[in-house]
Amino acid sequence: MNKVPHAMAVTSAVPAPSGPLGCDGRGDTALSAAPFVPPQFAGDTSGAAEGRAAMVARLEESGELRPGPVREALLALPRQVLMPQAYVRRSAPDETPPRWDLLDWSRPGDREELLERLHSGDSVAIQHDGEPILGRTAGPRRGGVMTAMSSTMGMTADLLQLLDLRPGQRVLDVGTGAGVTAAVACFLCGDAGVVTLDIAPHVTAAARERLSALGYQPTAVTGDGTAGWAETAPYDRVFVSFAVPRVPTALVEQLAPGGRALMTLGTSSPSWPGLAVIDKRPDGTVEAELRAVEFGHRAGAGFDRLFLSASFRKTITTADGWTQRSRLAPPADTARGMWLALDALYPGLVRHFGAEDLTVGAPECGSWMRVRAAGRRRWDVTTCGPRDIWAEIQDAAARWRAAGEPAAYRLHLDTDDAQRSTSPNGALTWQLPHAPGDS
Repeated sequence: MNKVPHAMAVTSAVPAPSGPLGCDGRGDTALSAAPFVPPQFAGDTSGAAEGRAAMVARLEESGELRPGPVREALLALPRQVLMPQAYVRRSAPDETPPRWDLLDWSRPGDREELLERLHSGDSVAIQHDGEPILGRTAGPRRGGVMTAMSSTMGMTADLLQLLDLRPGQRVLDVGTGAGVTAAVACFLCGDAGVVTLDIAPHVTAAARERLSALGYQPTAVTGDGTAGWAETAPYDRVFVSFAVPRVPTALVEQLAPGGRALMTLGTSSPSWPGLAVIDKRPDGTVEAELRAVEFGHRAGAGFDRLFLSASFRKTITTADGWTQRSRLAPPADTARGMWLALDALYPGLVRHFGAEDLTVGAPECGSWMRVRAAGRRRWDVTTCGPRDIWAEIQDAAARWRAAGEPAAYRLHLDTDDAQRSTSPNGALTWQLPHAPGDS
């Protein structure tokens, strides 16, 4: 297998931080006046350290990262150990077949570009077409798809802070990817209680080896993430790094009293995700909320997503259709609670975020809509196809306003396995899809 170069190995296992975070053995924290000192990794280059510092500074400037333990973890953990190889795309966005290069830390000529990629804050592709990750040869790839990656750092940092990881907690990381979340959990909680689970055995094998190179020995296992990992349950924290259409019952059952789970809930559209925040009270009852968010994780295995092809995008931005002038303003992009409700009430819509105007298509039936400003408080609305998408948007917006313009909805996980979202005043509600096999 392709080992992490010896120069990158850690000098010793990294303990849970003992500076501002202390643990009484139950996962509770206590403040300490001692300054936090990040562990040092042998062979961690100055360029890598500078890249991490710059990435953290950008996250702080954008407001996605605050002072605290997650910040210290991101500053300390060398991403080039977790991702000594990563893909960069060499082809244009719509070029087919796509072309990729696999960069490798062991090749000096790749290091500068690899470090730039790892610390850009963007998602990082680490696996092509389900290939073995360990022992592969760097170089070009053609066609296929990326099947494992590290998520964008802004979203990851924000979610890790919301997860509120503390020393001594038991953590289930569902969807291992590059192992970034598992590494942060080991750093903050100690690795003894961390389980990282992925459906792909090659991803699990690579993460196990690379986390070990950091001095961590979490339980790294392969299996269906929606089934969790009952062998070491319950968990104080559950983090799911792929989108699911409904909350997996097994993950709620494996959550300990006082625990929290986070996961992206989505429909077939990738445009308007929701974040499920699930808390289990000390008495075992569950309180859950669905928050409308700008960004969410990608769909998990077996969860098909709609997309707008290049030809369809061109059609809905340039073609003629039936145009009407409207005095109704299109909802603001920041009205995320409305867009989340639209996605649930009128499924099958995908937004073209790269268009200058509000542009939405329905790939399954070929309907589309675009809205362009036509002067003061006037908009030209062009539609085409069997669906009147503009009417659907206005209906969802009216129902959202009647519900008090919520940015979050109560998530009901009923005992009969039904799941539904409801606005705080109860005026707006929708059912989440049933689990496969349910009537």
